[in-house]
Amino acid sequence: MNAPQADDNVPTPIAPTAGKSGPPVPLLVIGALLLAGGLGLGGRMWWRAQHLVETDNAYVAGRLHPVATRVAGVVTELHMRDNAPVKAGDVLLRLDPADAAVQVERLKAQIAQADAAITASGAQIAQARAQAAATTSQVAQAEAVLARTELEAKRSQALFGAELRATSKQELDAALAAREVARADLAARKASANAAKEAIAAAESARQSATAQKSATQALLKDAQNQVGYSEVRAAADGRIGKRTVEVGQRVQPGQQLAAIVETETWVVANFKETQLAKMKPGQKVRVKVDAFPGRELQAHVDSFAPASGASFALLPPDNATGNFTKIVQRVPVKVVFEPESLQALGEQATRIVPGLSVQVEVEIAE
Repeated sequence: MNAPQADDNVPTPIAPTAGKSGPPVPLLVIGALLLAGGLGLGGRMWWRAQHLVETDNAYVAGRLHPVATRVAGVVTELHMRDNAPVKAGDVLLRLDPADAAVQVERLKAQIAQADAAITASGAQIAQARAQAAATTSQVAQAEAVLARTELEAKRSQALFGAELRATSKQELDAALAAREVARADLAARKASANAAKEAIAAAESARQSATAQKSATQALLKDAQNQVGYSEVRAAADGRIGKRTVEVGQRVQPGQQLAAIVETETWVVANFKETQLAKMKPGQKVRVKVDAFPGRELQAHVDSFAPASGASFALLPPDNATGNFTKIVQRVPVKVVFEPESLQALGEQATRIVPGLSVQVEVEIAE
């Protein structure tokens, strides 16, 4: 029996070759790209850390003027609309001035009464001075009469005491009595003169009192006239009306805020960490990104630094004297002012940069 022959069509098996070691080429490419990206990102972060200081704890700020009245009253006219622009000095509203006007008239009447009292006291002073002059002359006359009667009394006493008895006892008694009458009359005249002087002092005091009362009433009149003027509320600055809460017919009280005037000038208050302030100084360039305008970047510069940290201005500042102390990085408000040309580039959109908007701030600290 013959052995089977090999089939020429059967392929001869090929011996396996030795395979290449290492990761596939695509993985190497991806790794290289990741490494390059990481190096680029790290380099960018290092560069930004050396050249920029940034924070997103920043907001647009501006000046807000409250609109309030100094006097109580009922609103009769209203000349302001929501979000409308106003100029400094524009009349915003008027109150009913009737009550203040009545007070003005009453005080004017009191001033007229004071003037009449001053005039009457002046007449009294003149009368008292005339009476004083008359009593003074009467005193002089009484003194002369007394001097004459004293001489006559002395002469009668001398004649009566002489040996010849040149006068009678009756004539002596009459001379002595005339002298006493003259003395009494002089005392009465002097009392009248003193009374006239006191009348002058009283009249002058009354005039001074009336003058002082007039001055006080004039001060009250001026205040009442101011109250009439306060019934008209005017704009304190240029800006736009916001937060209006008043209507015609409403009764308002002194100091009650009725609206607010927001000035068009705005800036940024950025709260930087205390560890970020070492290389910051006024005048450095700032890039500002307003959240309301994504993709837009505004140019600005550092204007000034707050004199204290934000915690120092808080209503309830932290008490670090307690035993449970935890060190917290403080933030210092920094004022950043927009460049005018940067705002002009925004056009009408610049008016939409209003106080309270959130922004991101980058300060270029590199020399």
